[in-house]
Amino acid sequence: MEIRDKLVDRSAEAEREGWLGEIVGLSVGLADAESKISQMDTAPRGGLVNLGLPALRVER
Repeated sequence: MEIRDKLVDRSAEAEREGWLGEIVGLSVGLADAESKISQMDTAPRGGLVNLGLPALRVER
């Protein structure tokens, strides 16, 4: 939630300064942070949360 709050603050700064590319990048990061928070809120206590980490591939 701390990360989300910082992204919100940086998004506001980017909008004030007119940093269009930064606004787009921050909005993607903010959406991801909101998604993770939602997953944590709906997950059973002590349950797993999908962090979106890549799986290891086995070389053949």
